[in-house]
Amino acid sequence: MYRPVRIIALAAALTAGAAGHAEELNKSLYSVNQPVVRHSDYAIDLRVQSGGLEPYEEGRLDGWFQSLQVGYGDRVYVEGDEGREGVARAASRYGLLLSDSHPVTAGQVQPGMIRVIVSRATASVPGCPDWKGKSGPGSTSPNYGCAMNSNLAAMVADANDLVLGQSAVAVSDTDTATKAVNAYRGRAPSGASGTVKSESAKGGN
Repeated sequence: MYRPVRIIALAAALTAGAAGHAEELNKSLYSVNQPVVRHSDYAIDLRVQSGGLEPYEEGRLDGWFQSLQVGYGDRVYVEGDEGREGVARAASRYGLLLSDSHPVTAGQVQPGMIRVIVSRATASVPGCPDWKGKSGPGSTSPNYGCAMNSNLAAMVADANDLVLGQSAVAVSDTDTATKAVNAYRGRAPSGASGTVKSESAKGGN
């Protein structure tokens, strides 16, 4: 009497389970494991005097830059009017320029001080590698894309490029496009200085 009911209940459970399983499978060749870009802001308040930073503050700022290991991809902002030249001078030693405006930070800048902000973007692929996810016939592995996108996130010089990319100015600039060619053509031949060694194809005795 109860057996048909049990069979129906079991069939319904299997159908629901199969539907839930199908929703989790990736039937395309598109990787669900994509780089995620996170932004972190670091701030330091520096004392200024008329015309620029206090003398000892430039050294303090340089030490702060060193501790953060600032470099390509980082953005440097200044909140305040005085002392921008000193900050720009310190940032230029790391190949950076001051960016316009500035992100919002906690607390107000006290009178007689400015706030220097370094904004840094990092990229990673959360959940990778994934060897425990479900896969089935006609679906890609849940680990699909982990290696390629993790390598991309680790190697990209500026993680912001994964979000916004770069403008095409450098590509359309003929001076930039021909720089490598001009350097190759303008270089003196290796034998012009007369220092090319004479080599013999004969083996040793």
